[in-house]
Amino acid sequence: MAKKKDSFDLTCPCCSAVLKVDPENAAVISHVAPLKPKMFSDLDEAARAMKEQDSRRDSIFRQSVEAQKHAADLLEKKFQEALRKAKESPDTGKPIRDFDLD
Repeated sequence: MAKKKDSFDLTCPCCSAVLKVDPENAAVISHVAPLKPKMFSDLDEAARAMKEQDSRRDSIFRQSVEAQKHAADLLEKKFQEALRKAKESPDTGKPIRDFDLD
């Protein structure tokens, strides 16, 4: 007679969940999710973290507003430089296309 194989436990390497596997059916028969640690020990600490997150978000927003204010100047400088280069180099006519080389 064949021996009945006992189920065994596996620990998921990604999430540390415990899986009970039945070898006869090759299937997971139970799953125990890992315990998640509390992010904050008390309400005051959570409120403090929220205030820090708000100030960090405001800072990032102010930086993006400043970048947008200066973006027009930067684009104008790039355009003027490209225009200067275009005036310096003479027009050589139609460019050669890959299709023309065949």
